[in-house]
Amino acid sequence: MRYKNIQTATFISRPNRFIADVNINGAVETVHVKNTGRCKELLLPGSKVILEKSDNPDRKTKYDLIAVYKKSLGLVNIDSQAPNKIVKEWLESKPELFSDITYLKPEFTYGKSRVDFYLECGERKIFIEVKGCTLEIDGMGYFPDAPTERGVKHLNELAKASEQGYECYIAFAITMPKVSKVLPNVKTHAEFGEAMGNAVKHGVKIMYLPCEVKEDSLKITDCIINGNHD
Repeated sequence: MRYKNIQTATFISRPNRFIADVNINGAVETVHVKNTGRCKELLLPGSKVILEKSDNPDRKTKYDLIAVYKKSLGLVNIDSQAPNKIVKEWLESKPELFSDITYLKPEFTYGKSRVDFYLECGERKIFIEVKGCTLEIDGMGYFPDAPTERGVKHLNELAKASEQGYECYIAFAITMPKVSKVLPNVKTHAEFGEAMGNAVKHGVKIMYLPCEVKEDSLKITDCIINGNHD
C-alpha cells in the first residue's frame, strides 16, 4: 500500500489517544493519531514522525500520524488500519501458501466475532485474524502493547473454528524493520498469552508477516508459519 501527500514533522506530545501535537517547519499542528494503542516507547518528544495530509479540506485535523522513527530500530508504521490493507493486498497477489484462492471475504462473521478474512483454496476453508505489531524489545516483537479483550475473544473463536475443521491463522503483520517474530506480551496482558497458547493447542497456526516499511509505503516481504518460512 502507498501513502500520498507525505510530510515529516517532530513529535511534541500526545494529549490523548486520538491526537498529537507536532512541529511542522516551526509551526505547532494538532494531528490525528491512527493508532489508539499506547506506543509509549515510540512517541517520544523530539522523535521524527511521518504524516499524511488528508484529502478532506473540511476535516478538523489536516494530517494523520502514520509512522515514527525509533532510534534503535528505524521507521515503524503505526497506522492501525494498515495491517488489514496490506494483508488483503498480499492475499490478492496469491502468495505460494494461498496460490489457488477462489474466494476471499474480509470481515467474515463467525460465531460471535468478525474474523478479518475468510478464504477458500480448493477444499481448504481458511480463517485469518490479523494483528499489527509495533512493539519491539531487544529485537523481538510483542503483542499487545495494551490489554485487548477483543484479541482474546478472537483467539477463542479461532480455536473453536479449528476444532470444527477450518484452517486457522493468527497473523502478525510486523510493521517495523529487523523483527521477524512476535511473542505474546504476557506482562501487559497474561490472558492474551493464555488464549494464544490454547489456540495453538487446538490447531491454530501462528503466521508472522515481516514488512518493508518506507515513509510512503508498506508491504509484506515474507511469510513465516510457526517459525518456518513458507
